[in-house]
Amino acid sequence: MNLGRVREYDVLVLTALIWFLGKFVRYAFPPLFEPLQASYGVSNAAVGAAFSGFMAVYALLQFPSGAIADRIGAVRVIAAGAAVAGVGALSLIFDTPFAVLAAVMLVIGAGTGAHKTVAVRLLSRVYPVRTGRALGAHDTFGALGGVAAPAAVTLFVAAPPALAALLSRLPGADWRGLFVATGVVALALAAAFSLRVPGRLPADADRGPEREGPDPSARDYLALFEDRRLAAFVFATVAASFAYNGAVAFLPLYLSRAAGLSSATANLLYSALFAVTFVQLVSGDLSDRLGRFPVMVATLALAAAALVGVVAGTGETGSGPAVLGAFVVAFGLGSHGFRPVRAAYLIEALPDRLAGGGLGVVRTLLMGAGALAPATVGAVADASGFRPAFGLLAGAVALAAVVAAGLWATE
Repeated sequence: MNLGRVREYDVLVLTALIWFLGKFVRYAFPPLFEPLQASYGVSNAAVGAAFSGFMAVYALLQFPSGAIADRIGAVRVIAAGAAVAGVGALSLIFDTPFAVLAAVMLVIGAGTGAHKTVAVRLLSRVYPVRTGRALGAHDTFGALGGVAAPAAVTLFVAAPPALAALLSRLPGADWRGLFVATGVVALALAAAFSLRVPGRLPADADRGPEREGPDPSARDYLALFEDRRLAAFVFATVAASFAYNGAVAFLPLYLSRAAGLSSATANLLYSALFAVTFVQLVSGDLSDRLGRFPVMVATLALAAAALVGVVAGTGETGSGPAVLGAFVVAFGLGSHGFRPVRAAYLIEALPDRLAGGGLGVVRTLLMGAGALAPATVGAVADASGFRPAFGLLAGAVALAAVVAAGLWATE
């Protein structure tokens, strides 16, 4: 293997590994809800509220992390975020009241929330010709963290004898060992990132070129949306995020209730939605070669058509599991394929001096739409049924595809 080729991508590898760990620790909490209830004697509402707090802090960190990176540099922000998350995870070694656990979850949410916005800007500057490919690899690593987390939780909660003997030395329940291991790895990655990455960056990649005048203000970031094309694109991405997060939240329940599938079959099809995350490597690379809008329109149109197929397939002449599975896979291909291209376009469209904070503003809007979607789908489903609720989601992603097509046509 060419050593120079490996060194060329070490910034991407370290950045992606931190993102993998961030997604890993996020998706480790939901599978632990039952053990947490057993450990603390708390309700579903309590563990749900704690995780909502985690996600809320994560969302709120998108803008300030980007804005701070504009001022002090991306490397410092990414390393600090990993270190904060690592310290938070390590602190779970202690047997504490549930309120302390909830507070620690806020700390971990803050640490992981400092990464994505800043990483997108950094990678786009380190790999300007291959931005789509780099962001696709970065997001794929993150998605694999979500795949690995449930398996790791199972390993630690139902540990084999050798691991169980080691975990028994920890105070409290065995699940704490998962966070101790995660915290150690996070701190090691933060140190490696701080030591290795600065010397591997091209000139001006960390903070960008020196600028004259005062640092950007909040008004400067909001003024970005006076650009109608940028505002239209952000609207399309918010609509797509709303559709994806609403579908992800309720797809297993939808397939079991509206399609009459067994829980096991519904969960299997749900897993397929995430198993196709590797499409991001392809879509990001294609957007580098063909342009951003052709790939974005294709992926959004595929996602919209797939959701329409899911809704139509659960009607009176319902489709079988194989056909519904094909629609679910198609929705995953379109939704995952859109992500790296979206990020690459945004970082190119934003002024360099406002890139970090501007991307943070957009990601805050996306996370906000993602948080609103499950509540909206649940309310519509209670009032009118699941098919109208998923029809609403299909309409949202179709609208995103139409707006993207309009922007492409008027380039």
